[in-house]
Amino acid sequence: MEENRRNRKTIVIGHKNPDTDSICSAVCYANLKRLLTKEDYQPGRAGRVNEETQFVLNYFGVEPPELIENVKTQVLDIEIRETRGVKKNLSLKNAWNIMQEANVVTIPAVTDDGMLEGLITVGDIAKSYMNVYDSSILSKANTQYANIVETLEGNMVVGETGDYFNNGKVLIAAANPDMMEYYIAKGDLVILGNRYESQLCAIEMEAACIIVCEGAAVSMTIKKLAQERGCAVMTTPYDTYTAARLVNQSIPISYFMKTDGLITFEVEDHIDDIKDVMASKRHRDFPVLDKNGKYKGMISRRNLLGAKGKRLILVDHNERSQAVEGMESAEVLEIIDHHRLGTVETIAPVFFRNQPVGCTATIIYQMYQENHAEIEPKIAGLLCSAIISDTLLFRSPTCTEADKKAALSLAEIAGIQVEKYASSMFAAGSNLKGKTDGEIFYQDFKKFTFGKVNFGVGQISSLNTKELDELKERMLPYMKKAREEHGVDMMFFMLTNILTESTELLCEGQGAKQLITTAFRAEDAQENGEDHLVSLPGVVSRKKQLIPAIMLAVQE
Repeated sequence: MEENRRNRKTIVIGHKNPDTDSICSAVCYANLKRLLTKEDYQPGRAGRVNEETQFVLNYFGVEPPELIENVKTQVLDIEIRETRGVKKNLSLKNAWNIMQEANVVTIPAVTDDGMLEGLITVGDIAKSYMNVYDSSILSKANTQYANIVETLEGNMVVGETGDYFNNGKVLIAAANPDMMEYYIAKGDLVILGNRYESQLCAIEMEAACIIVCEGAAVSMTIKKLAQERGCAVMTTPYDTYTAARLVNQSIPISYFMKTDGLITFEVEDHIDDIKDVMASKRHRDFPVLDKNGKYKGMISRRNLLGAKGKRLILVDHNERSQAVEGMESAEVLEIIDHHRLGTVETIAPVFFRNQPVGCTATIIYQMYQENHAEIEPKIAGLLCSAIISDTLLFRSPTCTEADKKAALSLAEIAGIQVEKYASSMFAAGSNLKGKTDGEIFYQDFKKFTFGKVNFGVGQISSLNTKELDELKERMLPYMKKAREEHGVDMMFFMLTNILTESTELLCEGQGAKQLITTAFRAEDAQENGEDHLVSLPGVVSRKKQLIPAIMLAVQE
């Protein structure tokens, strides 16, 4: 169990609508954790990769992290009992033995290529003993002689074990031969003792098979006659009573197993979705299939009690509204961030590192240094790109000396010229041609809650003043739609000009513009006479300039 816990995958993931810092920090921190622990840490992303980030990933030859739309606990996250599948011609006796050895009450029948064919339970086997009085059931079930020989621990003296008993009834030859002639029919299976006359009579009456009990020898004459008449002969060490009691245990499970209406789950099913189904059925166990429909194992309601959520490390955020869907059911192990403290709640204590720097990547760079871990060029390039992006190449008021020092050091390792590389990166990110309003709006979007006020803030940073001006008319109608979809009080969109280090802020929602003019005071905000627009010279940072000002205004 400890080994399984240690080998579980841990996902390192940033916020929804990820920016360059969110993606690059996830990749680089997952890499650091793998170096330090040799365990399975995988980067993830909670949204699409924007153009700026894609440029960075392409430049350094790094694949985008896997898209993870939610981290709700799935069947694959719980302990699946690997009850082995069996063939449908397995005898009831062997099925019972397997159940006892594995301490299970249900076993699955599967094909050679792993597809589920049916289920046999302890209850099904019990019914086969208690509710069956049909002497023809052995032939109706098309029972193979191999099953009968194995169940009776006997030997095949005449005939082939691969043949089937499929026409006739089972009876015990307890009477004398004169009486036997009246109740043995063609194709029957006859259990008898060592009396030569009884054996001869059964063969002459065209029995399909005779079972000689108590280990008695079969004469050469009987063997020869049986071969001539096509009668199978087997011997067993058991007496006739025991043999008769055991013979039904040779019936293949296919005759009693359930094949229709099987309730199965797939490994990717969410626990929340299957709980109600399990609760509404009286079954103890349910088969689990992989995405190709092949049998994987069994789960029961008891397995759900010990379900462990996915293991997460959050980077570049610590607010519930920004986290990947289903985070509340996950096991958060660490949070690495540079934003204000938000609303993420954890079940257990976590490693939490939050520093007032301009970029999460700066903190991760420091952690590489603290652990004396080698930073390879592509990792250095990703970390440097994240810092350049978050600090607008050191222009943002969020930028600290630690950010600038880290970026320059990383640029040297990555082999890039900061100014030239930053221009190309920003140009890629501000290329909005062919994008829908939604793609532009959600390129860098976050939701916030302060007291009873909920609001969302999107941001586009560009070197192209004309392109930003054209966005004003496009974004306002979309913002209204987005505010209604998210159910927030207000929506803001920052059109940030990197060259002039200023922002045109679009405001949507009752009291939104008034809140901004209050937050930045009349002398700092230029209203431009437009109902939904406020100009904010010198404002480029959502985290350090816009959000704190809005929250102070809300508080007032």
